[in-house]
Amino acid sequence: MSAHCMLTGTQPGFGNRISHSHRRTSRRFDPNLQTKRYWLPSEGRYVRLRLSARAIKTIDTIGVEAAVARIRARGVKV
Repeated sequence: MSAHCMLTGTQPGFGNRISHSHRRTSRRFDPNLQTKRYWLPSEGRYVRLRLSARAIKTIDTIGVEAAVARIRARGVKV
């Protein structure tokens, strides 16, 4: 499964790992992804979402119904 958030669309960033001798090699900054299960009252079922920590806080603020609507608007199947 690719490392991206279903709600915010956050993807890995890329950069360099720099050693003590200042040699540069490629590295990847992955988002802090968590799998979380939410109860969706309108459909009477649980949905399992793969979210970044920031997206979990967003769902706490806007609610799960609005969050699922945003995810579906992005074209992601829930």
